[in-house]
Amino acid sequence: MNRRGLMALAAVTAGLSGAGVAWWRYRGGPAQPGAEEALWAQRFERPQGGELAMAALRGRPLLVNFWATWCPPCVEELPLLDAFAREQAGRGWQVVGLAADRVEAVQRFLQRMPLTFPVGMVGMAGIELSQALGNTGGALPFTVVLDTDGRVAGRKIGKVDAGDLRQWVGLAR
Repeated sequence: MNRRGLMALAAVTAGLSGAGVAWWRYRGGPAQPGAEEALWAQRFERPQGGELAMAALRGRPLLVNFWATWCPPCVEELPLLDAFAREQAGRGWQVVGLAADRVEAVQRFLQRMPLTFPVGMVGMAGIELSQALGNTGGALPFTVVLDTDGRVAGRKIGKVDAGDLRQWVGLAR
């Protein structure tokens, strides 16, 4: 093989390696043992008052989105998630937003952009919970889908798109 061919092969190999690492980080890792049960046992303060008990949501497909007001991709995906919650409610789907943020910031945000799905306050401790569910880097936004048995059926680190939602609808039956 000539020098030019070797250089091209090295470039392709490096590109594929980088793409593989990016895919792995984007996909996240497996949930830690007991993470799903820990999620179902949680109770979160709601920014408008009251409590969000995760156990009350068990038994139907659930999309859980970890987000924050200071995270631009989080804010950008919320209208799509809100539309999904409205469109899929008749099919048994539930959506919950878990805000890794301050209560006051979330209250102000929800006044400007009301959401139809419930929001719970996880604060920075929510990053640890998301990591246990497979968010290996602790990045936001992070979305996890739980099936009717309460097990993780899908996850994504980064902004959700319509294709992700279509795929998850088929997974979480």
